[in-house]
Amino acid sequence: MKSRTSPAPKGKSPSQEIEAIIKNQDDWRGEKLSLLRALIKKADPGLVEEVKWKKPSNPMGVPVWSHDGIICVGDALKNAVRLTFPKGAQMKDPKKLFNTRLDSNTVRAIDIHENDSVNDAALKNLIREAVSLNQTRGKSV
Repeated sequence: MKSRTSPAPKGKSPSQEIEAIIKNQDDWRGEKLSLLRALIKKADPGLVEEVKWKKPSNPMGVPVWSHDGIICVGDALKNAVRLTFPKGAQMKDPKKLFNTRLDSNTVRAIDIHENDSVNDAALKNLIREAVSLNQTRGKSV
């Protein structure tokens, strides 16, 4: 199987690099990642988009959304699009969006499959909670 990944051209902003990552997924995964990105950005206008962890097996890197620390990481897997929250184990998830990495002491993730719908309001609330956790880091809780 021929890989379609190629490194983003030099001089591109992280947002442009994320656009290229989304465009590189020319199936439902690109559409889901684009939808999730829009929801994440709406939830917190102060967030910063980054691309991290470029390596030979993934030269384009991985989309990362941060605000006073990483909020979540987006990744297109073979059968799902995954949002990983590094501090997910500390977060309340009343709508039970987290559906993978549930045994981790720190991380939680949401796998979204092709025909899954996304609970927009609940996802935005998780994003806001992740930002709040980042902002209280180091302060007594």
